[in-house]
Amino acid sequence: MATLIIYYSYSGKTELIAKTLAVNLKTDMVKIRDLKKRSGVKNKLLASIHAFMENKTEIKPAKVDLTDYDTIIFGTPTWAGNPTPAILTIIDRCNLTGKDVILFATMDNNYGDTNIERLEEKAKMRGGRVIESFAISTKNKSPERLIRDIEAIIEMKDLKMYTR
Repeated sequence: MATLIIYYSYSGKTELIAKTLAVNLKTDMVKIRDLKKRSGVKNKLLASIHAFMENKTEIKPAKVDLTDYDTIIFGTPTWAGNPTPAILTIIDRCNLTGKDVILFATMDNNYGDTNIERLEEKAKMRGGRVIESFAISTKNKSPERLIRDIEAIIEMKDLKMYTR
């Protein structure tokens, strides 16, 4: 059973979670890059508005071949209580029919659950079967603490069961 992690990371925290999952679950990974400028106060505000409105964006890679994978893990930060435009764009371009899907969201505040709910709706609309999900708070946590937290989630949710 092959598994692929597809993630978008703005600050590096979601990337750390994705990499920790990949190492522990022995999966492949694809990092999605948003080609719009998202740094700076004005652009961060616009990014939150775009996430809230579920606007699409230009991304690289534009598509991901899922042919060789049974399970897809999507990861994204939470912006304005929603998934990022980059991850919404890639999900909308994926055919998830017959795929098991695991979702994760990172967050500084609350609203990770609303992010997960929207991701779940999107994945199901693309034919995916959501089998697990989780939100993880990254606020004021060191990289070492985040790694320990995600390793605890892997054990608690028995995520290795889905990737072997």
